[in-house]
Amino acid sequence: MKFILDELASHGYEAYAVGGCVRDSLSGRSPKDWDITTSALPLQVKALFKRTIDTGLQHGTVTVMLGREGYEVTTYRIDGEYTDARHPREVIFTPSLLEDLKRRDFTINAMAYNEQEGLADAFDGAGDLKKGIIRCVGNPKDRFEEDALRMLRAVRFAAQLGFRIESQTQNAIKELAGNLKKISAERIQAELVKLAVSPHPERMRDVYELGISAVILPEFDDVMATEQNHPHHCYNAGEHTIRAMQNIEPDKILRLAMLFHDIAKPLCRTTDADGTDHFHGHPEKSAQMAAKIFRRLKFDRNTMDAVCALVRWHDDNPPLSEKSIRKAVRKAGPDQYPALFAVKRADILAQSGYQRREKLDYVNEYERLYYKILEKEDCLSLKQLAVTGRDIMELGVKQGKEIGEILNRLLDFVLEEPEKNERMCLLRKAREYLAAAEEMTQEDTRDFNEN
Repeated sequence: MKFILDELASHGYEAYAVGGCVRDSLSGRSPKDWDITTSALPLQVKALFKRTIDTGLQHGTVTVMLGREGYEVTTYRIDGEYTDARHPREVIFTPSLLEDLKRRDFTINAMAYNEQEGLADAFDGAGDLKKGIIRCVGNPKDRFEEDALRMLRAVRFAAQLGFRIESQTQNAIKELAGNLKKISAERIQAELVKLAVSPHPERMRDVYELGISAVILPEFDDVMATEQNHPHHCYNAGEHTIRAMQNIEPDKILRLAMLFHDIAKPLCRTTDADGTDHFHGHPEKSAQMAAKIFRRLKFDRNTMDAVCALVRWHDDNPPLSEKSIRKAVRKAGPDQYPALFAVKRADILAQSGYQRREKLDYVNEYERLYYKILEKEDCLSLKQLAVTGRDIMELGVKQGKEIGEILNRLLDFVLEEPEKNERMCLLRKAREYLAAAEEMTQEDTRDFNEN
């Protein structure tokens, strides 16, 4: 970055590091990206460096490549009218750094720096950084009407940095949250994931209280309004969800699993004669609802499948025997382990203290037996069977669904008796299945002829 700044300055242009890299540097964090703003026009930037990429010339951005690293260099600009609550219709290049900083979202992101001039901080971003405040540059309503995504970004930054959102900024979000419906699903998804994996996932409360979730995730509003009158719970479903997110490591799949693990509880809630609430069938229903949400927010299929599987099986508690756990792993899928244990513990720790020790002891034993099964290399999936579809075809079975049916029956067999996962043993068993099927077919034929 210093090389780029010096090169621009040596040719008479102003140039500063700007935005998040300045914010992170001032707060002692290592910046992930280095952005540069300059008085030089895009074509002037391109003329100074050997390797550049036209990232967005119409918006003033050129990526300068130094080795394998790319650095975005953007000309000072003023944004024109915003017509879609996200993008300006046009940008106007300006020779003024101050005008460029005025268009930025939050004060902590509107600082610039170079070694010659030091820190350019017209909006006291450094002060807000020290005080731990998220505050818009200028009038917050103007900033949010320009780009509605900034409202969700405000909460995301608060979650990542552990800051509070300044009151005027909060009020503007409450007033304008409805504009988020104009933002693409992909943009919403990206910010939601960053918030979920942040050090403070409890800021999902802000998403709810500021009216954001009513627009982007209305299912969460329903969860926040659902009571749980039951000895196993001391929070409503929403608070339980938030605390469960806090109880698990900041991994995308795990945090999203906790966010959605009880998303269907509002639909599944029943209350008995004693006033006790029950949520029968909520894991399966939650997995179905989560899948719809993932599709709506344009998540990738791998993330959707991994999260939905954890949601579906988070409340499954097989008997503590090796045979039962082998069957449970087969049913849920080996890929869900050992993450499922983390999900179960996070769920338990977000419940009341009632029988907590017993629940955690159960999960510990479940996990111990699971790893014991792995150590013994017991067969848990079709991939681990000692025979393949080709072996079954060699017994005279034509290619088709019958092969899969036989392999699944063989897997059921070795889940009961793992020591029999041997090729010759399984081929004998497959012949028995085929002989039994043939005899049944012949009986059906005789019955048909007699009738």
